[in-house]
Amino acid sequence: MSLFISSINSGSNGNCYYVGNQHEAVLIDAGISCREIKKRMNRLGLSLEKVKAVFVSHEHSDHIRGIESLSRKYGIPVYISPDTLKSSGLFLSKGVAHSFKANEAVQIGNLAIYPFPKNHDASDPFSFIISSKNVQVGVFTDIGLPCENVIHHFKQCHAAFLEANYDEKMLEEGGYPIYLKQRIRSDKGHLSNRQALDLFLSHRPAFMSHLLLSHLSQNNNCPDIVSALFSQHAGRTKIIVASRYEETPVYHIHSSSVNTAIMKEPASSYSQLQFSFA
Repeated sequence: MSLFISSINSGSNGNCYYVGNQHEAVLIDAGISCREIKKRMNRLGLSLEKVKAVFVSHEHSDHIRGIESLSRKYGIPVYISPDTLKSSGLFLSKGVAHSFKANEAVQIGNLAIYPFPKNHDASDPFSFIISSKNVQVGVFTDIGLPCENVIHHFKQCHAAFLEANYDEKMLEEGGYPIYLKQRIRSDKGHLSNRQALDLFLSHRPAFMSHLLLSHLSQNNNCPDIVSALFSQHAGRTKIIVASRYEETPVYHIHSSSVNTAIMKEPASSYSQLQFSFA
């Protein structure tokens, strides 16, 4: 079994990550509009009909902005912790909201989604591991520090979305007020480029084929800086910087360490490619 992944959008303007197999998929967060999610997925040849659930990491608007319209229009179940739902202000139709518990996997077809607590300034924040048979993908964004949970699960991943939110020098010299700089740098804020690199260098498994650097700050980071920093240490891991303006290609993740990327193709072409992996 293998997985297909893409960052539909990544940044403080909205976050949405796709993980699926041949038959079903989930979104982690939906922080851009339903219309934009559909448009970007269509460009990749991905169908919203395959999306069987949205899992919510926390209640900040850049992670939930599109959830109400997405669930209403397509009837997609929303998995969200009770505290996050209470804090989110979301109005979801009866039967749409489903709760989950920390460290208990939720089965969606052949996908297992494993939520675990993380450090962030939200009511009940979670990161996720999505697995299919022996392939695992992690979504590690909006984390103040690489806690034991993050380190443990990062070590198991064939691919990961990993936050690299800010460059320390850019944040320090930038125009943000002191309180906001302190919040970003705190143990419940965001990961810096250096923290993300340290996690990667210290705990990357030999079989990690793809690393998608995610949730870059618009004002305190630069894709070129992040790419240069990680690429020199990448080894056999493909480094992708996820964009705040467009979707990434769809990447094929499997249990070997061979890198395979499905570039942006028309929907019909992607359907043919999918069958070739069966």
